[in-house]
Amino acid sequence: MRQNNDKQKLVEQVLQTIDPTEIADKSLSQTIESLLNLIEKLHVQLQDLQQENQRLREENKRLKGEQGKPNIKAKKPRGFSNNYSSEKERKLPQNHSKCSKKSKVKIDREEILEYPIELLPMDAQFKGYEEVIIQDITLGTDNVLFLKEKYYSPQKRKTYLAELPAGYEGEFGPEIKTLIISLYYGGNMTQGKLLEFLEDMGISMSAGNLSNLLIKNQSGFEREKSEIYEAGLLSSPWQHFDQTGARVGGVNYTTNVVCNPLYTVYFTTAKKDRLSVLQGLLDGRELEFILNPLTFSLLETLHISDKWKKSLELLPQETVLNSIEFNELLNRYLPLLGPLQRKRILEAAAIAFYHHQTDWPVIQTLLCDDAPTFKLLTNNLALCWVHEGRHYKKLTPKVYYHQQLLEQFLDDFWDYYRELLAYRDAPTLSTAHRLRSEFSRLFETQSGYQQLDERKRLTATKISELLLVLEHPELPLHNNPAELAARTMVRRRHISYGTQTAEGTASWDTFMSLVATTRKLGLSFFEYIRDRISNLRNIPSLATIIYDRSCGESSYQSLPTPSY
Repeated sequence: MRQNNDKQKLVEQVLQTIDPTEIADKSLSQTIESLLNLIEKLHVQLQDLQQENQRLREENKRLKGEQGKPNIKAKKPRGFSNNYSSEKERKLPQNHSKCSKKSKVKIDREEILEYPIELLPMDAQFKGYEEVIIQDITLGTDNVLFLKEKYYSPQKRKTYLAELPAGYEGEFGPEIKTLIISLYYGGNMTQGKLLEFLEDMGISMSAGNLSNLLIKNQSGFEREKSEIYEAGLLSSPWQHFDQTGARVGGVNYTTNVVCNPLYTVYFTTAKKDRLSVLQGLLDGRELEFILNPLTFSLLETLHISDKWKKSLELLPQETVLNSIEFNELLNRYLPLLGPLQRKRILEAAAIAFYHHQTDWPVIQTLLCDDAPTFKLLTNNLALCWVHEGRHYKKLTPKVYYHQQLLEQFLDDFWDYYRELLAYRDAPTLSTAHRLRSEFSRLFETQSGYQQLDERKRLTATKISELLLVLEHPELPLHNNPAELAARTMVRRRHISYGTQTAEGTASWDTFMSLVATTRKLGLSFFEYIRDRISNLRNIPSLATIIYDRSCGESSYQSLPTPSY
């Protein structure tokens, strides 16, 4: 046994010292290189088989009624890192300087602290004040007994009753409503913990009342979310997009994120296919369909046979049809259409309608990952460089020579990324030509590490999407804003698991959108909610602020503030 371990260690040491480039015999060098790549391939297969074998063992134990292996995360292995983050590589170190926080602190009251006169010497002279800012907060009940004047008119047989102030509808006032919504959606507290907190503060509220306050009668906020979405789409021709899982009533759903630097909007769908994404891009409107030149161009890209395209040419052209009408036509005139072909035809006709309609802003460029679902929806597709770099970070070479090749490539990869960043600041035609040539050199040059070269080949096929920034320097190079927004919803899901009803799901989407958008606009979500619930109208509609920021204007008069 000891001899086997010694042989294994010797093999490991030899593998970490082999460098094919140092072998003078070219034929032998190529043979060694092939063997090293075979070792890498077998190493990956062995890892996959070990994981699958362990999974099957646990499943077998479970079926026998036994307890499986506890799910305890192992320590990170030594050697090549399995950290997929690219923050260190893509960002250059910057000097950090601390700024004063005093300018951001709002002063609510001033208090003069007097020095005891009896402790001062006789010659002491007053020299003014030394300022010290102390931040504090006051939490306590403000329960009000309203005495509403009531009058009765015998002549009109009608009772007249004084109205409660704005925000005092129901059993609870605007301040507690604001606090609850802020802590739940902005602070990620659970409903159970909120009830405990309210009880500690002396507030009597049932679980049903709390749930109703959080999800019911939110039409005003839903309208503002829709206005934010429209203003955000109009503020920029490009938008970030990402998806993450969701749970509604114990069933898997998908939460989608659309955003740019001025706003973030969430919408949850039952599926994550093209039609569901398209309906979300239309703010939940019912999908409609049209047969026009764009439809047939998309059908060509989707590899629909000429037989079906000729049959579709016999149907009404340039006519907008709803889902029922379009499916009836397909059933009548294309009865032998298979399910996959039908799905592709529906997608093409719906995408064509999306670009045909004028009631809702159309996204020109979508910045996302390379999932097939996102393709063809917009005129242009820009891919995320950070997401692309993650593919290379996932490579785990066993051989030291391959580890060196991968590390060198990643250095070149992020150097090239930083050149693209510099190009965005000062774009020129000559620089664009040079960067295209460097792209080909970086991703088409063979390294000898087979898995790395295969990954580079896949990246090279995405040249138009990754280098769209050379034509449009205003485009970001990564999709981090959407991914971070999706991660926020993941944290929300980890804390509260999911929603139970469509109404609760809509409220999550609405308020998480408002939380993210107010913070991007530099507004306090707490003050925003208070303003809307109390009907103070001090904060203009968020859509107006987005419009004005995108146009560089300072007036907030173009859109009214919605009532709540």
